[in-house]
Amino acid sequence: DGSFTYDGGEQYGAGHTDDDTYFGRSSYCGLGPNASYVITYSLPLATLRITGRKANRGAWPTGVSGQGPDLRIAIEGMWFQTSNRGAFHEVHSHGNCSWSGVYCVQVDSPARRVTHATYGASNGVTRCYGPHFQQLGGAHVDLGNAYLQPPQVELEPVPGQLLLFPSWLAHQALPYEGELDRVIVSFNASIHAAQGSDQLHRYSAG
Repeated sequence: DGSFTYDGGEQYGAGHTDDDTYFGRSSYCGLGPNASYVITYSLPLATLRITGRKANRGAWPTGVSGQGPDLRIAIEGMWFQTSNRGAFHEVHSHGNCSWSGVYCVQVDSPARRVTHATYGASNGVTRCYGPHFQQLGGAHVDLGNAYLQPPQVELEPVPGQLLLFPSWLAHQALPYEGELDRVIVSFNASIHAAQGSDQLHRYSAG
């Protein structure tokens, strides 16, 4: 039914919703309040804070600490998905947020996962497409545009792994089939100044 047990404890699975962007045996579920509380505090939000600072180095004003403004991180949405039997998620990005994350809860071991007769090493991986992907017109590749290659990277799912990425980054979950379901928790986050406005630039000279 799409529910899962977190850390051997309570089982969560409220708010099950079918989603036509998923194919195969796949569930797309919202988390109940208890699950959201547990997982929110288990996610390493400090890592997101550090990542946000590094990505915006030079763009943020210097704060009292010399490291930029004090921050408030908001989890804008959180959900989980179970997939198997060839389920996949098409290329997409996330809106209404600046950073997104995917936490891998469960998947086959690497030794078993990569032995799939059809999918091989790409079985269930997350493929991220960098900005250069848009510049490879018609997917043409030769020595003249070697500086644009490779336009994507594949990240294998590992239980306990947290993948953080800017929300504009195009990505997809490739088809997965295994003995265990592939279970992930995804979330969208925004980063704000702890006090005052997020506006850094004036919109007019007046």
